[in-house]
Amino acid sequence: MSNKAATSSAKAYNRDGFLSPVKLLGLEDARKHRIRMEAAEESLGSLHYKSKIHTLLTSPYVLATLPAALDVVEALIGPDILLYNVTYIIKEPNTATHVSWHQDLTYWGLSDDDQVSMWLALSPATLDSGCMQMLPGSHINGMLPHEATDDASNVLLQGQTVKDIDTGNAVACTLEPGEASFHHGWTLHASMPNISNDRRIGLNIQYLAPHVRQTKHDLDTAILVRGEDKYKHFNIDTPAQSDLDPAAIKKQEELEEHYVSIAGRRN
Repeated sequence: MSNKAATSSAKAYNRDGFLSPVKLLGLEDARKHRIRMEAAEESLGSLHYKSKIHTLLTSPYVLATLPAALDVVEALIGPDILLYNVTYIIKEPNTATHVSWHQDLTYWGLSDDDQVSMWLALSPATLDSGCMQMLPGSHINGMLPHEATDDASNVLLQGQTVKDIDTGNAVACTLEPGEASFHHGWTLHASMPNISNDRRIGLNIQYLAPHVRQTKHDLDTAILVRGEDKYKHFNIDTPAQSDLDPAAIKKQEELEEHYVSIAGRRN
């Protein structure tokens, strides 16, 4: 990424709290990664919302460390980058699954907001399929009150929802396969049900600046993917060297429990 492009991206991101769309892959490459994901599902079952999936499958790690993706992240949070989490978020066709209006950082226990989320489409993310919607500028005032809700169709662990907000200027982040959006951890976002006839498949990736630390316990993990980590706040994840290694399957289950212990309750 050129200095001019990086400056422009950072300016738009700081103003709006998100960037979209950003093309990272061609349609054919995106299709191949979808095929690899769906092949893994034949062995593991649903991959929806499984944390640290890059420790279990090689494709997610490749996508999370694409140089073009890391170039964007560097423009937003600096040259030192930790890969914190990677998870598929999948809406099956013609289902009520949705994500309520919320801010990512509310439940994560992180010490700072030098964090960025990337959402990479592996199938079309359209209004019909329930693409993400963002509220421009909603990141500026930091955390808003969230209410935990009991809603089985809500993807979020606690159904956390910010209520009574004006969504009149919400922006739909429609994406073609291979395109991505990037958003700040305080940006209000949501997505509606998938009323299309195809799965809506996205790979959600969380990046941190190394000075950020976990405040809820000392079990959390990450991996340095660019630059230098002077702080060593996290235990180190091992990226998948092959798909579905038995030891990696067992380790991912442990990491999943750690994630739920963080995101499943508030500070």
